[in-house]
Formats: sequence, C-alpha cells, structure tokens
Amino acid sequence: MRNVSHVDFRPNVRSSGMLMTLVNGVEMAVRRGGEGTPIVFVHGFPLDHRMWDAQFEVFSLRAQVIVPDLRGFGNSVTADDEVTMPQFADDIAALLPAIEIQEPVVLCGLSMGGYIALEFARRHPDRLRGLILCDTHARGDTPDSAENRLKTAERVLREGPAFLADEMLSKLLAPATIENKPHVVEKIRDMITENHAKGVAAALRGMAKRDKAEEWLDRIECPCRVIVGAEDVITPPEVMRDLADRLPNAGYAEIENAGHMAPMEQPKAVNDVIGAFLDTLK
Repeated sequence: MRNVSHVDFRPNVRSSGMLMTLVNGVEMAVRRGGEGTPIVFVHGFPLDHRMWDAQFEVFSLRAQVIVPDLRGFGNSVTADDEVTMPQFADDIAALLPAIEIQEPVVLCGLSMGGYIALEFARRHPDRLRGLILCDTHARGDTPDSAENRLKTAERVLREGPAFLADEMLSKLLAPATIENKPHVVEKIRDMITENHAKGVAAALRGMAKRDKAEEWLDRIECPCRVIVGAEDVITPPEVMRDLADRLPNAGYAEIENAGHMAPMEQPKAVNDVIGAFLDTLK
C-alpha cells in the first residue's frame, strides 16, 4: 500500500515551486511551504492544486502546507483507467513519509477532496490530527448518478475535459461570484480545461463506485470542521449540517456569498474558519 520506491524532487515546468516525487508507482506533484503543523489541502474535481492558492499564501506563514496534485490531475500523471477514493487516500498517506512528514496532519478536502479525506480518516486514522470538510458529503452515488459519471467519463475520453467547464461553472459558483469575480471563473476554467482527459475519466469512474462514508462517520474521533458556501447547490447547507451532526467532534461554518467553491469565492472568510480551527489544535 505504501510503495514509495524513491523520492526525486525537481522543479516542474508548468507550476513554479512544485516538486515531484514517485508515490505508489506514479509521479506526484506537490507544492509545499512553511513550517510547523502540517496541513494537507486536497483539491476537488476536476481541478488541481491551484484552487488552494489563497490558503497556501496565508497558512504557509504559520504552518507547513502541503498541496498535491492528485493522481491524474494537474502535474501528476496516471496510466490508470480508474482511480478509486481509497487509492487517492493511500497516495496521500504514502506521500507524507516520502516528503519526511511523520507526524499526524490536518487534512482539508473540498468536494471530491472531501470524499478522499473521509476515506483517509477510515484507512489512516492514526495519521490525522484534524479534519476539515469543505462543500462535500458522505453519501454514495445513486445508480443514476453513477451511470451518469460513467457516461461522462466516456465523453471526456472522446472530447477532452473542456466541455465540463461549460457544464459545471454555473453550479460551482454563486451568481455573485460569476458576476463580480471573473478571475475566479477563469482560473477554474483553466484548471478544468488543462487537465488530462485520462485522469479526469479515471476519477469519474472511481467516484461512481465509492463507498458511503456515512457508514464510518461515527468512528472519526479527531476534531473536525465542516465548511459550506451558503449558496452551494451541489452540497447545500442542509446536507453539510447533517454531515456535521453525524461526526462525533465537529463544528459547522456557513460562508455567505459563496457556492460550491467557497475557498476560492470567499477566501478570507474560509481562512478565518480554518485558522480558528487550527488554533483549537494547539
């Protein structure tokens, strides 16, 4: 499960400041900065590490921040036809010792990154100091949703991922973000369109068969924070409140004027919540 055959750090041409390491047989890209408590940010679908730029800038001044590109996304590669949530979680678990992090980490994931964070909590509970779940949920796919993901995966392989930007942006962002923050819209569009079709399709197939995290929420003992955009139409506040209620040790925060991409839409408000949570872990 933790097959780290070597560590080969080198600058990456696509993203300044990123390093590469071989983890579980694939080259993974990771951005790292700061000192202190390690906090790992896990991006959503179909994005990359850049969605966490505003968090990296703030928290690398007070903590050790690790922001990977998941297998098949951004600067990380994959030859897999399917990547499951357990595989993504095990990649993160293997990445940590590969970059010489032995202590428990704070793990923060958004959307698909939240699915991965919940899977990490099930498979590697001893590696967790705290858990932050942004705009995500613990449910599995319905049969119709799973079938739609599989069909979308086939279309991505035929056409590339660019069509996803047109289909997803209005659902990912609050109307005010679309109207007033064109830089956020374009950054998300760039992340989606620049991703590898094979990696995007592999993740879609993995999400379609993921387990229901509801079955192990009551076993997650570490402190947790649940964060949601007040205008999130994908994982609405009532879904996130239910998630927080099911976790044994969780706080809940709702971010005004934000949709599904709260950390990008309202970075200061989200950073304030994350910072306050980190303060409780000292």
